[in-house]
Amino acid sequence: MSPRDLSIGIDVGGTNTDAVALDADGRVLAWTKEATTSDVTSGIRAALVAVLSQLGERRASVSRVMLGTTHATNAIVRRRDLDRVAVIRLGAPASTEFPPLSGWPADLRDAVLAGTVLAGGGHLVDGFPISPLDTDAIRRFLDGIEGRFDAVAVCGIFAPSFPEQEIEVAELVQEHVGDVPLSLSHEVGALGLLERENATVLNAALGRVAGEVTRALLTVVAEEGLDADTFFAQNDGTLMAVDYAARYPVLTIGSGPANSIRGAAFLSGASEAIIVDVGGTTSDLGVLASGFPRESTLPREIGGVRTNFRMPDILSLGLGGGTIVDPAAGSFGHDSVGYRIAEEALLFGGSVPTLTDAHASVAGSPVDGRELPSLTAAHRAGLANALAMAHDRIESAVERMSLGRASLPLVVVGGGGFLVPDRVLGATDVLRPAQGNVANAVGAAIALAGGRADQLCELPDRAAAIESASRAAIEKAVQAGADPLRVEVVDILETPISYATRPTLRVSVKAAGPLARIGDETQHQNPHTTSQKEAS
Repeated sequence: MSPRDLSIGIDVGGTNTDAVALDADGRVLAWTKEATTSDVTSGIRAALVAVLSQLGERRASVSRVMLGTTHATNAIVRRRDLDRVAVIRLGAPASTEFPPLSGWPADLRDAVLAGTVLAGGGHLVDGFPISPLDTDAIRRFLDGIEGRFDAVAVCGIFAPSFPEQEIEVAELVQEHVGDVPLSLSHEVGALGLLERENATVLNAALGRVAGEVTRALLTVVAEEGLDADTFFAQNDGTLMAVDYAARYPVLTIGSGPANSIRGAAFLSGASEAIIVDVGGTTSDLGVLASGFPRESTLPREIGGVRTNFRMPDILSLGLGGGTIVDPAAGSFGHDSVGYRIAEEALLFGGSVPTLTDAHASVAGSPVDGRELPSLTAAHRAGLANALAMAHDRIESAVERMSLGRASLPLVVVGGGGFLVPDRVLGATDVLRPAQGNVANAVGAAIALAGGRADQLCELPDRAAAIESASRAAIEKAVQAGADPLRVEVVDILETPISYATRPTLRVSVKAAGPLARIGDETQHQNPHTTSQKEAS
């Protein structure tokens, strides 16, 4: 019997749904690009079927299927299929000037909010309670909106460092109203009350979407008769088990760019690099740091809402292979023919000039068997100017992402990678790995399972805080599907906290490890956790 050592990665993009099959040595055995469908599930099915057909009899060796999806992002942006959320903030009488969902677009707030309460509770930066936890106010609030909410979000001031009150409220809610989906802010976001609260409410609102996507993936895998474990890609380039993704769907929002960065690293062999993924509509740039996407240190806006959960540091440019060019002006805007490029671009017999046509006019056709029709000299000059404009924007973006470092290579992936010139100022070299057109799906297929934990501490307690946060991060990685015997801490970030009465740090620890093998016992003790408990 052949070993069950194949993994399939699927990534759903705005134009294409890509899929690859990899063996245990990381070789790409099969790949496909299928058009993304309006219901997304059909595109996933088509991509999976196409890859399995290429594998033939080896399809029986598939043991894992990993998915990166835009479902959560689309639901927020379109204000559709969102659950109504009861929001409980712990921190009164502080924070009353900025009620929950402050700054949200009105239409999104109306679609999500079932009601809010600012109850007594929360902590100061040193852990001292702001006020006693007001459990009676929470019970009255739940009674007042009975039957009008689908999920509950709980956010306490400084809860990432002191989560006990949020856990107590979760138990109270379950006892008072029964089994209802709960999102606790210390499990979702980092320090920063409003941004963390926003992320927690979005997570709660995405419960229905998460359930639908989970069922869709499991259904497609079952339809194909695969005996395979299923995983979802998350924002930091790691994976999480399906049940974990169902609890924390907001963590999938940045999975597409993260997959591209991880896939580019794997295909190129680089551990420190700038990555550019050029698609049909946009070009996304990120930075590879120690093999993982560099994370943004700033709040990120999702659908008009500021959040602070972990997201890759991504710069998006409005240029891609389908970007529409104005030859008369020698420039381009943000419009793109997108997935219609094979019908509308000049290279395919259409009438719309695109950046793909501009490249074909200057450097030759990037598509085998396709040539441009006869063009006037003025038309060709306009296309050349537009291509030069694209090169300038890419160079400026690379310089911006490098943060002044001139020692990093540029790894080019994506179907529109031909738009990137072979020499780019600010990069030591331009690398174009094989199968780079499906790097996003490769990133999903090779991803590790990961977890993260944050903790505040005074400077003298730094070592103990790192140890405690490491234990929590490793535990979360195991919950997400990592092999307990091979998970380890891969990153520790220490950030000074301003305005504290004594020197204070925020310690953020990331753990990651290979997925547990099928049949492995995942309940045995992790050696890292054991040593840390003994040390404490």
